[in-house]
Amino acid sequence: MHFSFSDIIGSVGVFILLLAFVLNLLDKISRESMMYILMNIIGAGLACYASFLIHYVPFIILEGVWTAVSMIALLQYKRR
Repeated sequence: MHFSFSDIIGSVGVFILLLAFVLNLLDKISRESMMYILMNIIGAGLACYASFLIHYVPFIILEGVWTAVSMIALLQYKRR
């Protein structure tokens, strides 16, 4: 099986997102924690970039919004 650059970037991004989700479900990290927020920004950002590379607009929108909402959460975190 051959993985393209976009496959690798997207897989890393999705892995980070799923890891954040699982760690939150297991009460290892809080959804209000800096780690959770950063994992969402990085994971969604990478997945968005991979979607952009393959020109898959629905996931560009999904992951772009996910990244933006996570960035807003980061700003709120910094204000606390």
